[in-house]
Amino acid sequence: MKRQWIFLVLVLAALSMVMACVCGQPTRPVEQPVVAPPPPVQPKVEEVAPIPPSPPVEEAVKEVPPPPKIEEVALEDIYFAFDDYSLTDRAKATLDRNASWVTKNPNARVQIEGNCDERGTVEYNLALGEKRANSAKKYLVNMGIKKTQLLTISYGKEKPIDLGHNEEAWAKNRRDHFTILK
Repeated sequence: MKRQWIFLVLVLAALSMVMACVCGQPTRPVEQPVVAPPPPVQPKVEEVAPIPPSPPVEEAVKEVPPPPKIEEVALEDIYFAFDDYSLTDRAKATLDRNASWVTKNPNARVQIEGNCDERGTVEYNLALGEKRANSAKKYLVNMGIKKTQLLTISYGKEKPIDLGHNEEAWAKNRRDHFTILK
């Protein structure tokens, strides 16, 4: 058994010496054959007709006509008394004029926006604004306007047109505003 160990040690020593000799020699780089680059390819040039000069910018830009308009109109607001949603005679006359325009424009949709003055709670004024918008809607429907053309929304006291804190400002803010949607 001792002999086997000695033999193994000798074999390993011999291998180590061989490796040391081989690894210690500098390696020669492998020479690669030199290949000349291919000659440049000349692209074929075809004759193209000359491009005509572009017109000056002033001529190229043409005025685009505006889209057709339904009718330049602002529907009139109606106004209410303090803490009230009933329609006055003056409000009814205004609604009659608004109804005339809506009748002539059957594809138009109108949003009726109920508004209040700053007095009262947010909840109370939202409810009052809704009643005001619905009063106008009911009147317009009775005039023959289709319900599908009318939308209502209440803004309560959130969208005043007059920021004053007096009766004159409050009277302006107690209103239904009419917005044409399309």
